[in-house]
Amino acid sequence: MKPFSLLRSPVVRDSMGIGVAVGAAGLAFGTAAVTAGLSPAQSVFLSLFMFTGASQFALVGVIAGGGSLVAGAMGALLLGARNTLYGLRLADVLGWRGARRALAAHGVIDETTAVTLVQPDRESARTAFVTTYTVLGGFWVSTTLVGALATERVSDISVFGLDAVGPAIFLGLLWPRLREGDGRTWLTALLGAGLALAATPFLPSGVPVLLAASAALVALIGPDTEAGAPAGENRPEEVRP
Repeated sequence: MKPFSLLRSPVVRDSMGIGVAVGAAGLAFGTAAVTAGLSPAQSVFLSLFMFTGASQFALVGVIAGGGSLVAGAMGALLLGARNTLYGLRLADVLGWRGARRALAAHGVIDETTAVTLVQPDRESARTAFVTTYTVLGGFWVSTTLVGALATERVSDISVFGLDAVGPAIFLGLLWPRLREGDGRTWLTALLGAGLALAATPFLPSGVPVLLAASAALVALIGPDTEAGAPAGENRPEEVRP
């Protein structure tokens, strides 16, 4: 595929849009990190090498609240555990080996996983993953630096509404599946949302999201069907070589 045609393809446009939108939220992290006592260099280091927003916010949140670095790191690891499960699925979908798989592991986050799994074939899945990873990663690190350096000039970064970017993106990714899904799909979504809302007042930030993932166990109930398709028939989101 020619470079110009590739840039015009829907998968690249969608991936770039998500990368730019979510990456802009790095402004909030840069500000939060410096406010918690980290230097701009340390903030950028976290975004570059840790590269998972929820875990990064959890870490600086504990530090800002007077907690120890060990406690913050444990919370960050707990939240990042879900990426391991994503990686198990993406390893089969992307089909990379060796150094490429090791490099791709760094980019396994919520957004890259969601965009990749909705693609109809392996080539599109790889394009979606690489595009989202590259664009989002670049913007996340860049905006982290901008937010960290601008902390003294902007007293309240929340006035820009960047905290709404992530949920809006996920709702946009989720809606097509809900619209085309069957009753079990809706049951899983509603159960997950209910668990998260019920647990939010009682559990630390981020933990309700992990708890909500248990709603996926509903998919194990009953025959292996989706939207009325017979068991064993290829599903739209399954990626074949």
